[in-house]
Amino acid sequence: MDHADQRAQLVREANRLQPLGLATGTSGNLSVRITIGAHGGMLITPSGTAYDTLQPADIVPVAFTGPGTACWDHALDPSSEWLMHQAVYQARPEAGAVVHGHPTYATVLAIQGLEIPALHYMIAAAGGAPIRCAPYHTYGTAELSTAAVAALEGRKACLLAHHGLLAFERDLARAMWLAGEVETLAQQTVMCRALGGPRVLPAAEIDVVAGKFAHYGLKARPPR
Repeated sequence: MDHADQRAQLVREANRLQPLGLATGTSGNLSVRITIGAHGGMLITPSGTAYDTLQPADIVPVAFTGPGTACWDHALDPSSEWLMHQAVYQARPEAGAVVHGHPTYATVLAIQGLEIPALHYMIAAAGGAPIRCAPYHTYGTAELSTAAVAALEGRKACLLAHHGLLAFERDLARAMWLAGEVETLAQQTVMCRALGGPRVLPAAEIDVVAGKFAHYGLKARPPR
């Protein structure tokens, strides 16, 4: 299977990363889960490729060979963060797509090691509050992957200290939507801190909204 539809979608969404403010240059990476080999796998954007030159054939299929191990046979290498994407898929069976980027406000909070509190009910889209900040580890390492998965416990998004943002959802369109919502929450957090700190909603209210969000969010367009 060449997964043509998923390859094309990855290219389209990768080209939205910079206009949406989720990445600069060649930073950021996207993946979708696919069925490949005995342990599953993913399609992921390649390392060091400008988004405006990206083609569907450039998307790298990666087969998982075990916990934290994988293989690929492609002219291009997968994103340097492939291990973090794999860790999310292996830890969270509900994850169908992963988005990683360096949006400005989320990265500002991550540089300071700050989390996003329950300042707006939209935080429920990420699974609850707070959206945690994983401690710093060198990019592309097993240590970063482990820290990210821990920060994602009970959540669908987290910050990565001195690095950026990580989000997953059941499909790529929703994962992109969630990444954008988290960046908005990060901007609100930065601005509220400038005004003396955000007023936060009680945990019980976030739980109520999380229940309502089971059927909320980006909807797929009906077929024409």
